[in-house]
Order: sequence, then C-alpha cells, then structure tokens
Amino acid sequence: MYQPQIYGIALSFMILSMLCWGSWANTLKLCPGYRFQLFYWDYVIGLFAGVLAWGVTLGSAGTTGYAFFADLAHADGHHIWLALAGGAIFNVANLLLVAAIDIAGLAVAFPVGIGVALVVGAVSSYIIAPAGNPILLFCGIAVVMLAIVLDAAAYRLREQQRSVSTRGVVISLVSGILMGSFYPFVSRSMSGSGAPGPYAASFYFVVGVGICSLFANTLLMRKPLDGREPVSIASWAQARPAWHLWGIIGGAIWCTGAVLNFVASRAHIVGPAVSYSIGQGATMISACWGVFAWHEFAAAPRRSKTLLAWMFVLFLCGLTAVALAPVL
Repeated sequence: MYQPQIYGIALSFMILSMLCWGSWANTLKLCPGYRFQLFYWDYVIGLFAGVLAWGVTLGSAGTTGYAFFADLAHADGHHIWLALAGGAIFNVANLLLVAAIDIAGLAVAFPVGIGVALVVGAVSSYIIAPAGNPILLFCGIAVVMLAIVLDAAAYRLREQQRSVSTRGVVISLVSGILMGSFYPFVSRSMSGSGAPGPYAASFYFVVGVGICSLFANTLLMRKPLDGREPVSIASWAQARPAWHLWGIIGGAIWCTGAVLNFVASRAHIVGPAVSYSIGQGATMISACWGVFAWHEFAAAPRRSKTLLAWMFVLFLCGLTAVALAPVL
C-alpha cells in the first residue's frame, strides 16, 4: 500500500480530506425534495464504491505493509471490530446531526455538533497517540472553535432566529460526542500487531456504516426525529436516477476524504489528533460553498457578512497552527 513518507504529502492528504468532507453535502442540495433518509442509501453505496476504488489503487501500490486484499485477510478480529465500531458510531452521529439541523437549524446544530466533535476527537486521539507540538495543536483547535462560533452567529443573523429548540440542542450534543468518538476507534484499529493498514481499515469502517444503516436509517425512515411523515423504501426506488447518482457521488467524495485522512494519520510525524483536527476544517469549506456557490448570504445583514469574514480568518489561523504542530 502507499503511505506518505514526507510531511508535505501527508499535509496535502489532510487538506484534500478537509475539502472532501466540506463538499460532499453539495450533492444533497442537488436533489431538492429528496428526503435525507432516502439519499442516505445512495450515500452508503457511494462509500463502498469509494473505498474499493482507493483500495485497488493506492491501497495496492507502494511497498509499505500489505496490499489491499492481503491486508483485509491479514487483519485480526479485534482490530476489525474496532473499525466496524468506528463506522457504526460515525453513522449514528451523522444521522443525528442531519436530524438536528432539520430541527434546530444549521446555526445551532452545526457549531454545537462539530464543536463538541472537534474537542472530543482531538483530545481523545492525542491521548491515544500523542504526536505534534501540543501547544500549537490545542491553541489551533481553540481558534478553530472560535471560528465555528462566529460561523454560527453569522447563520443566526441571516436566519433571524429568536428561539432555540431544546430537543435540537440535545440531539446536537449527542451527535457531537459520537462524532468525536468514532475517530479514536479507527485510530486504534490501525495500531498494534494484527492491525490492518488505513485502506483496509477504511473498508471495515464502511462495512460498519453499512450494517448500522440497515437498523438506524430504517428506524429514522419509520420515525423521523424532525416530526415529518415516515418514508418507505418504495419512495427510494421511485426517485429520479440523477438523485441516486448524486447520492453515490456524495458518498464517494466523503469516503475519499476519510481514506486520505486515515492514511495521513498513520504518518509517524502527523498522528491522529492533527489529521482529525485539520479534517474538521470542513466547516470552513462548507461555509465557502454556501457563500460563494449557493449565495446563501446574498440578502444577509452586513454584520452577518462581517462575522463570516472573521470566521474565515480565524479558521485559516487555527488550521495553520494545527498544520505546523507536527514540525515545530
């Protein structure tokens, strides 16, 4: 399998991961009227397509470790279960986050969920595998957290919201805790004797997402948390072919980000805390799409746009500090 040996390549993997994680949701915007629970089945198909594509290419190239299929067979049961658990935890967190956005709005759900996830994921990953300058790393994380708060304030001004759903906040908190908890499981699944490499671990992670979806997404189809009417699998079968295609593309994009992030985290100088933290810069990328591609702030008040400008500045400063942590 291919494993970056110099920090510059590992950093490019983390930046690409951030771009992918911040961009995949655009595919859902291209499917207006397509319920997220239905979109999610196509998304999972895209995850499998993406992880197999990377497995047979970069995962089977290079001279480090085992090739992709040999690595799948080489992994022991303990490490496979860790990767499966990571996928299941991520899946529940992702579904809850989207439900929270529907209930409480992006201005509440996203900063609460992703903010908590960033702290939980970075701290727990650093405890498991400390790497990089801790002062730069955690100062950078603090600045990114402040940027997320400004992002929330900008959206709140745009939406002119005055009330906050308690249920939406609670679901956001649970989502954030779970979203921050999945990464240490994946990191542990790639460590120690009998552990698979990042490409094989990514495959088992996606399998965990798929198995969990059979239960969690089916439950949310029958009992949506946003209070809307239930949806059936027949509605998925009747959806437009273009919507299925965009869902698959969305899953493949997210999976590409995950694979590159997991690969970068195995570079000795990087470590999982740095890789995960840079990946969570996806919030900034998502905001860029909203501002420049979807013109979500065209009619927003001037103060909202000012907050967004400062959000971008703080994000760049915070991510720069995190990126420098492994080399200073």
